[in-house]
Amino acid sequence: MEIEIRTGIESDLPSVLKLIKELALYEKAPNEVTNTIDKMREDGFGRNPIFGFFVAKKLNEIIGISLYYTRYSTWKGKCLYLEDIIVTEKFRGNGVGNLLFEKTKQFAEENNFISINWQVLDWNEPAINFYKKYNSSFDNQWINCRIIL
Repeated sequence: MEIEIRTGIESDLPSVLKLIKELALYEKAPNEVTNTIDKMREDGFGRNPIFGFFVAKKLNEIIGISLYYTRYSTWKGKCLYLEDIIVTEKFRGNGVGNLLFEKTKQFAEENNFISINWQVLDWNEPAINFYKKYNSSFDNQWINCRIIL
């Protein structure tokens, strides 16, 4: 299976949003996605882009993404936050996630990020096992917090 991994472009956004909705369904929260292509266009390609992404393509179809943004640690400096790696269900287990993760890791190294951070749901065993392959550390000391605006 030949997979192309490349930097995401604006015209990829409809496929990206479709994958995001597929992930929401998998995570049992299909009604939680309120993002739109227009919002993503502004936030990723507007005057002040706040996220980037890589896509995995097979035969001109986007079958996976890695979406990231920069965060800053007051203690350590510039960090890459990996918001999501999503691979469409049909292609999971074929190494697509590995290719996307490796591309994201390479990007972080080339751009002098000091770490890559992300979250994983505690019930998502396939994702947990995927990240364990990379000698990831899992932190049980921090509590996730949020304010909905």
